[in-house]
Amino acid sequence: MTLYPKQIMDALATVRYPGTGKNVVEMNMVEDDLRIAGLHVSFTLIFDKPTDPFIKSMVKACEAAIHAYVSKDVEVEIKTKSLQAPRPDLPDLLPGVRNIIAVSSGKGGVGKSTVAANLAVALARLGHRVGLLDCDIFGPSVPKMFQLTDARPYSEHINGRDLIMPIEKYGVKVLSIGFFVDPDQATLWRGGMACNALKQLIGDANWGDLDYFILDTPPGTSDIHLTLVQTIPITGAVIVSTPQQVALADARKGINMYQNEKVDVPILGLVENMAWFTPASHPDERYYLFGREGVKQLAEEMNVPLLGQIPVVQSICQNGDDGTPEALDPATPTGQAFMQLAARVVTQTDKRNLEKAPTTIVGIHK
Repeated sequence: MTLYPKQIMDALATVRYPGTGKNVVEMNMVEDDLRIAGLHVSFTLIFDKPTDPFIKSMVKACEAAIHAYVSKDVEVEIKTKSLQAPRPDLPDLLPGVRNIIAVSSGKGGVGKSTVAANLAVALARLGHRVGLLDCDIFGPSVPKMFQLTDARPYSEHINGRDLIMPIEKYGVKVLSIGFFVDPDQATLWRGGMACNALKQLIGDANWGDLDYFILDTPPGTSDIHLTLVQTIPITGAVIVSTPQQVALADARKGINMYQNEKVDVPILGLVENMAWFTPASHPDERYYLFGREGVKQLAEEMNVPLLGQIPVVQSICQNGDDGTPEALDPATPTGQAFMQLAARVVTQTDKRNLEKAPTTIVGIHK
Protein backbone atom coordinates (compact mmCIF):
# COMPACT_ATOMS: atom_id res chain seq x y z
CA MET A 1 0.00 0.00 0.00
CA THR A 2 1.41 3.38 -1.05
CA LEU A 3 0.42 6.58 0.76
CA TYR A 4 0.37 10.03 -0.81
CA PRO A 5 0.33 13.47 0.85
CA LYS A 6 -2.97 14.36 -0.85
CA GLN A 7 -4.69 11.39 0.81
CA ILE A 8 -3.55 12.58 4.23
CA MET A 9 -4.51 16.21 3.60
CA ASP A 10 -7.93 15.22 2.25
CA ALA A 11 -8.53 13.22 5.43
CA LEU A 12 -7.42 16.13 7.62
CA ALA A 13 -9.75 18.45 5.70
CA THR A 14 -12.65 16.60 7.35
CA VAL A 15 -11.50 17.68 10.84
CA ARG A 16 -13.06 20.95 11.95
CA TYR A 17 -11.75 23.17 14.71
CA PRO A 18 -14.46 23.77 17.37
CA GLY A 19 -16.00 27.20 17.30
CA THR A 20 -14.84 28.31 13.84
CA GLY A 21 -16.56 25.82 11.54
CA LYS A 22 -13.36 25.63 9.46
CA ASN A 23 -11.18 22.59 8.99
CA VAL A 24 -7.56 22.33 10.07
CA VAL A 25 -6.26 22.52 6.50
CA GLU A 26 -7.97 25.78 5.54
CA MET A 27 -6.97 27.24 8.92
CA ASN A 28 -3.32 26.44 8.08
CA MET A 29 -3.01 24.41 11.26
CA VAL A 30 -1.01 21.66 9.49
CA GLU A 31 2.69 22.47 9.46
CA ASP A 32 4.61 22.04 6.18
CA ASP A 33 6.46 19.05 7.58
CA LEU A 34 4.28 16.13 6.47
CA ARG A 35 6.45 13.02 6.18
CA ILE A 36 5.47 9.59 4.87
CA ALA A 37 7.64 6.51 5.38
CA GLY A 38 5.81 3.36 4.32
CA LEU A 39 2.74 3.26 6.59
CA HIS A 40 4.17 5.80 9.01
CA VAL A 41 2.80 9.36 8.77
CA SER A 42 4.08 12.29 10.81
CA PHE A 43 3.24 16.00 10.87
CA THR A 44 2.78 18.94 13.26
CA LEU A 45 -0.43 20.74 14.25
CA ILE A 46 -0.11 24.46 14.94
CA PHE A 47 -2.15 26.21 17.65
CA ASP A 48 -2.27 29.91 18.53
CA LYS A 49 -1.59 29.38 22.22
CA PRO A 50 -0.02 26.58 24.30
CA THR A 51 -3.10 26.75 26.55
CA ASP A 52 -5.57 25.95 23.74
CA PRO A 53 -8.19 23.69 25.39
CA PHE A 54 -8.70 21.64 22.19
CA ILE A 55 -5.11 20.46 21.62
CA LYS A 56 -5.64 16.89 22.82
CA SER A 57 -9.04 16.47 21.18
CA MET A 58 -7.78 17.82 17.84
CA VAL A 59 -4.83 15.43 17.84
CA LYS A 60 -7.18 12.49 18.44
CA ALA A 61 -9.62 13.74 15.79
CA CYS A 62 -6.87 14.03 13.15
CA GLU A 63 -5.59 10.55 13.93
CA ALA A 64 -9.13 9.13 13.73
CA ALA A 65 -9.74 10.87 10.38
CA ILE A 66 -6.63 9.32 8.82
CA HIS A 67 -7.63 5.87 10.08
CA ALA A 68 -11.18 6.36 8.77
CA TYR A 69 -10.46 7.87 5.33
CA VAL A 70 -7.03 6.38 4.52
CA SER A 71 -6.42 3.14 6.42
CA LYS A 72 -6.64 1.89 9.95
CA ASP A 73 -3.18 0.39 9.44
CA VAL A 74 -1.51 3.79 9.18
CA GLU A 75 0.78 4.63 12.08
CA VAL A 76 0.14 8.30 12.89
CA GLU A 77 2.58 10.54 14.75
CA ILE A 78 1.32 14.07 15.48
CA LYS A 79 3.38 16.75 17.18
CA THR A 80 1.99 20.09 18.34
CA LYS A 81 3.42 23.59 18.58
CA SER A 82 2.05 27.02 19.37
CA LEU A 83 2.63 30.41 17.78
CA GLN A 84 2.77 32.00 21.21
CA ALA A 85 5.54 31.25 23.68
CA PRO A 86 4.39 29.16 26.65
CA ARG A 87 3.62 30.72 30.03
CA PRO A 88 6.83 30.59 32.09
CA ASP A 89 7.06 28.54 35.26
CA LEU A 90 8.28 29.77 38.62
CA PRO A 91 10.50 31.58 39.41
CA ASP A 92 10.06 33.32 36.05
CA LEU A 93 6.25 33.66 36.18
CA LEU A 94 6.29 37.03 37.99
CA PRO A 95 9.99 37.92 37.97
CA GLY A 96 9.49 41.59 38.86
CA VAL A 97 7.15 41.06 41.82
CA ARG A 98 8.78 41.29 45.25
CA ASN A 99 5.89 40.62 47.65
CA ILE A 100 2.52 38.93 47.08
CA ILE A 101 -0.08 39.74 49.74
CA ALA A 102 -3.40 37.88 49.95
CA VAL A 103 -6.23 39.86 51.56
CA SER A 104 -8.72 37.30 52.81
CA SER A 105 -11.79 36.84 54.98
CA GLY A 106 -13.53 33.83 56.41
CA LYS A 107 -16.94 35.09 55.26
CA GLY A 108 -18.47 37.63 52.93
CA GLY A 109 -19.79 41.04 53.90
CA VAL A 110 -16.94 42.08 56.18
CA GLY A 111 -15.50 44.66 53.76
CA LYS A 112 -12.53 42.66 52.52
CA SER A 113 -12.55 44.21 49.04
CA THR A 114 -12.81 47.68 50.54
CA VAL A 115 -9.75 46.96 52.67
CA ALA A 116 -7.85 45.45 49.73
CA ALA A 117 -8.59 48.41 47.45
CA ASN A 118 -7.67 51.01 50.06
CA LEU A 119 -4.57 49.08 51.11
CA ALA A 120 -3.36 49.07 47.48
CA VAL A 121 -3.98 52.81 47.09
CA ALA A 122 -2.35 53.59 50.44
CA LEU A 123 0.75 51.55 49.54
CA ALA A 124 0.99 53.44 46.26
CA ARG A 125 0.72 56.75 48.14
CA LEU A 126 3.63 55.61 50.30
CA GLY A 127 5.71 55.40 47.12
CA HIS A 128 5.53 51.67 46.42
CA ARG A 129 4.88 50.05 43.04
CA VAL A 130 1.57 48.23 43.51
CA GLY A 131 -0.64 45.80 41.59
CA LEU A 132 -4.14 44.71 42.60
CA LEU A 133 -5.73 41.53 41.26
CA ASP A 134 -9.44 40.96 41.85
CA CYS A 135 -9.50 37.19 42.43
CA ASP A 136 -13.24 37.02 43.09
CA ILE A 137 -14.22 35.52 39.74
CA PHE A 138 -17.92 35.21 40.60
CA GLY A 139 -18.40 38.54 42.37
CA PRO A 140 -15.79 41.06 41.18
CA SER A 141 -16.11 44.45 42.87
CA VAL A 142 -12.75 46.11 42.25
CA PRO A 143 -13.76 47.70 38.89
CA LYS A 144 -16.51 49.70 40.62
CA MET A 145 -14.28 50.64 43.53
CA PHE A 146 -11.79 52.15 41.08
CA GLN A 147 -14.42 53.67 38.75
CA LEU A 148 -13.33 51.29 36.00
CA THR A 149 -16.56 49.47 35.16
CA ASP A 150 -16.24 50.46 31.49
CA ALA A 151 -12.53 49.68 31.22
CA ARG A 152 -11.44 47.07 28.69
CA PRO A 153 -7.75 46.10 28.89
CA TYR A 154 -5.85 45.49 25.67
CA SER A 155 -2.98 43.10 24.99
CA GLU A 156 0.51 43.62 23.66
CA HIS A 157 2.85 41.13 22.02
CA ILE A 158 5.89 40.96 24.28
CA ASN A 159 8.72 38.42 23.98
CA GLY A 160 6.63 36.06 21.87
CA ARG A 161 3.55 36.24 24.10
CA ASP A 162 0.28 38.20 24.00
CA LEU A 163 0.08 39.79 27.45
CA ILE A 164 -2.88 41.60 29.03
CA MET A 165 -2.00 45.14 30.04
CA PRO A 166 -3.43 46.01 33.51
CA ILE A 167 -5.36 49.26 33.85
CA GLU A 168 -3.48 51.80 35.97
CA LYS A 169 -5.38 54.15 38.27
CA TYR A 170 -4.45 55.98 41.48
CA GLY A 171 -0.93 54.61 41.00
CA VAL A 172 -2.16 50.99 41.12
CA LYS A 173 -2.09 48.43 38.30
CA VAL A 174 -5.52 46.74 38.34
CA LEU A 175 -6.95 43.61 36.74
CA SER A 176 -10.30 41.92 37.32
CA ILE A 177 -12.44 39.36 35.54
CA GLY A 178 -15.04 42.11 35.74
CA PHE A 179 -13.25 43.81 32.84
CA PHE A 180 -14.08 40.88 30.56
CA VAL A 181 -17.65 39.84 31.47
CA ASP A 182 -21.06 41.50 31.35
CA PRO A 183 -21.57 43.09 34.80
CA ASP A 184 -25.33 42.44 34.59
CA GLN A 185 -24.96 38.72 33.89
CA ALA A 186 -24.12 35.99 36.37
CA THR A 187 -20.83 34.18 35.73
CA LEU A 188 -21.95 30.55 35.45
CA TRP A 189 -18.61 28.78 35.34
CA ARG A 190 -17.47 25.51 36.79
CA GLY A 191 -14.54 25.64 39.19
CA GLY A 192 -11.99 24.62 36.56
CA MET A 193 -12.99 27.44 34.21
CA ALA A 194 -12.78 30.01 37.00
CA CYS A 195 -9.36 28.76 38.07
CA ASN A 196 -8.03 28.85 34.49
CA ALA A 197 -9.30 32.42 34.11
CA LEU A 198 -7.50 33.37 37.32
CA LYS A 199 -4.26 31.79 36.09
CA GLN A 200 -4.49 33.87 32.93
CA LEU A 201 -4.94 37.09 34.90
CA ILE A 202 -1.84 36.18 36.90
CA GLY A 203 0.50 34.63 34.35
CA ASP A 204 -0.65 36.13 31.04
CA ALA A 205 -0.57 39.77 32.16
CA ASN A 206 2.23 42.30 32.01
CA TRP A 207 2.48 43.14 35.72
CA GLY A 208 6.05 44.38 35.39
CA ASP A 209 8.00 45.42 38.49
CA LEU A 210 5.93 45.54 41.69
CA ASP A 211 6.85 45.99 45.32
CA TYR A 212 3.44 44.70 46.41
CA PHE A 213 1.02 42.51 44.46
CA ILE A 214 -2.28 42.58 46.38
CA LEU A 215 -4.72 39.70 45.87
CA ASP A 216 -8.35 40.45 46.72
CA THR A 217 -9.43 36.86 47.31
CA PRO A 218 -13.02 35.54 47.45
CA PRO A 219 -14.59 35.04 50.89
CA GLY A 220 -14.23 31.68 52.58
CA THR A 221 -12.01 28.83 51.38
CA SER A 222 -12.45 27.52 47.85
CA ASP A 223 -10.89 26.26 44.61
CA ILE A 224 -9.70 29.79 43.95
CA HIS A 225 -7.58 29.86 47.11
CA LEU A 226 -6.11 26.45 46.27
CA THR A 227 -5.29 27.65 42.74
CA LEU A 228 -3.53 30.72 44.14
CA VAL A 229 -1.25 28.78 46.52
CA GLN A 230 -0.52 26.24 43.76
CA THR A 231 0.36 28.96 41.23
CA ILE A 232 2.30 31.68 43.06
CA PRO A 233 4.32 31.91 46.30
CA ILE A 234 2.23 34.15 48.56
CA THR A 235 4.48 36.19 50.86
CA GLY A 236 1.81 36.60 53.54
CA ALA A 237 -1.90 36.93 54.24
CA VAL A 238 -3.92 39.75 55.77
CA ILE A 239 -7.17 38.52 57.37
CA VAL A 240 -10.14 40.90 57.51
CA SER A 241 -13.04 40.47 59.93
CA THR A 242 -15.68 42.43 61.80
CA PRO A 243 -15.71 42.20 65.62
CA GLN A 244 -18.86 40.07 65.85
CA GLN A 245 -18.49 36.48 66.99
CA VAL A 246 -20.01 34.84 63.90
CA ALA A 247 -17.43 36.61 61.71
CA LEU A 248 -14.60 35.76 64.08
CA ALA A 249 -15.49 32.05 63.90
CA ASP A 250 -15.03 32.17 60.12
CA ALA A 251 -11.88 34.28 60.43
CA ARG A 252 -10.33 31.43 62.42
CA LYS A 253 -10.97 29.12 59.45
CA GLY A 254 -9.28 31.58 57.12
CA ILE A 255 -6.25 31.72 59.40
CA ASN A 256 -6.17 27.94 59.65
CA MET A 257 -6.24 27.60 55.86
CA TYR A 258 -3.04 29.61 55.45
CA GLN A 259 -1.35 28.07 58.49
CA ASN A 260 -2.06 24.53 57.31
CA GLU A 261 1.29 22.73 57.10
CA LYS A 262 0.80 21.99 53.39
CA VAL A 263 0.07 25.65 52.60
CA ASP A 264 2.31 27.39 55.17
CA VAL A 265 1.64 31.03 54.24
CA PRO A 266 2.56 33.40 57.10
CA ILE A 267 -0.20 35.56 58.58
CA LEU A 268 0.99 39.17 58.46
CA GLY A 269 -1.85 40.23 60.74
CA LEU A 270 -5.57 40.90 61.21
CA VAL A 271 -7.67 43.91 60.28
CA GLU A 272 -10.75 44.78 62.32
CA ASN A 273 -13.19 46.37 59.87
CA MET A 274 -16.37 48.14 60.99
CA ALA A 275 -14.70 48.40 64.39
CA TRP A 276 -17.06 51.15 65.52
CA PHE A 277 -19.53 53.67 64.11
CA THR A 278 -18.78 57.37 64.28
CA PRO A 279 -21.55 59.80 63.22
CA ALA A 280 -20.38 62.57 60.90
CA SER A 281 -21.94 65.17 63.20
CA HIS A 282 -20.20 63.76 66.30
CA PRO A 283 -16.71 62.70 65.15
CA ASP A 284 -15.49 62.04 68.69
CA GLU A 285 -18.19 59.49 69.52
CA ARG A 286 -17.90 55.74 69.00
CA TYR A 287 -20.72 53.20 68.87
CA TYR A 288 -19.70 49.55 68.81
CA LEU A 289 -22.41 48.10 66.56
CA PHE A 290 -20.82 44.69 65.98
CA GLY A 291 -19.11 44.07 69.29
CA ARG A 292 -16.00 45.62 70.77
CA GLU A 293 -12.43 44.68 69.89
CA GLY A 294 -13.28 41.11 68.95
CA VAL A 295 -10.58 41.00 66.26
CA LYS A 296 -8.05 42.52 68.63
CA GLN A 297 -8.76 39.73 71.11
CA LEU A 298 -8.48 37.12 68.34
CA ALA A 299 -5.12 38.56 67.27
CA GLU A 300 -3.84 38.27 70.83
CA GLU A 301 -5.19 34.71 71.08
CA MET A 302 -3.61 33.65 67.76
CA ASN A 303 -0.38 35.54 68.52
CA VAL A 304 -0.52 37.60 65.31
CA PRO A 305 -0.39 41.39 64.92
CA LEU A 306 -3.47 43.60 64.82
CA LEU A 307 -2.72 45.69 61.75
CA GLY A 308 -5.55 48.17 62.04
CA GLN A 309 -9.06 49.04 63.17
CA ILE A 310 -11.20 50.67 60.50
CA PRO A 311 -14.33 52.54 61.66
CA VAL A 312 -17.71 52.61 59.94
CA VAL A 313 -18.36 56.00 58.37
CA GLN A 314 -20.70 56.91 55.55
CA SER A 315 -17.88 58.19 53.35
CA ILE A 316 -16.31 54.72 53.04
CA CYS A 317 -19.47 53.34 51.44
CA GLN A 318 -20.06 56.44 49.33
CA ASN A 319 -16.48 56.65 48.07
CA GLY A 320 -16.45 52.93 47.33
CA ASP A 321 -19.57 53.31 45.19
CA ASP A 322 -18.12 56.41 43.51
CA GLY A 323 -14.81 54.70 42.72
CA THR A 324 -12.71 57.02 44.88
CA PRO A 325 -11.12 54.94 47.67
CA GLU A 326 -10.96 56.57 51.09
CA ALA A 327 -7.16 56.26 51.17
CA LEU A 328 -6.94 58.97 48.50
CA ASP A 329 -7.63 61.53 51.24
CA PRO A 330 -5.28 60.85 54.17
CA ALA A 331 -6.65 63.94 55.96
CA THR A 332 -9.84 62.06 56.91
CA PRO A 333 -9.90 59.70 59.94
CA THR A 334 -10.53 56.68 57.74
CA GLY A 335 -7.92 57.81 55.23
CA GLN A 336 -5.44 58.01 58.10
CA ALA A 337 -6.50 54.55 59.28
CA PHE A 338 -5.77 53.03 55.85
CA MET A 339 -2.41 54.82 55.59
CA GLN A 340 -1.48 53.44 59.02
CA LEU A 341 -2.63 50.00 57.90
CA ALA A 342 -0.39 50.18 54.81
CA ALA A 343 2.61 51.25 56.90
CA ARG A 344 2.08 48.33 59.27
CA VAL A 345 1.73 45.88 56.37
CA VAL A 346 5.10 47.12 55.05
CA THR A 347 6.67 46.66 58.49
CA GLN A 348 5.27 43.16 58.96
CA THR A 349 6.24 42.13 55.41
CA ASP A 350 9.83 43.27 55.95
CA LYS A 351 9.90 41.44 59.30
CA ARG A 352 8.50 38.30 57.71
CA ASN A 353 11.11 38.40 54.92
CA LEU A 354 13.93 38.77 57.44
CA GLU A 355 12.78 35.98 59.74
CA LYS A 356 11.27 33.39 57.38
CA ALA A 357 12.29 31.63 54.20
CA PRO A 358 10.42 32.51 50.99
CA THR A 359 7.05 30.80 50.58
CA THR A 360 6.94 27.86 48.20
CA ILE A 361 3.94 26.95 46.10
CA VAL A 362 1.78 24.02 47.16
CA GLY A 363 2.51 20.89 45.13
CA ILE A 364 -0.20 19.44 42.90
CA HIS A 365 -0.91 15.76 43.52
CA LYS A 366 -2.94 13.69 41.07
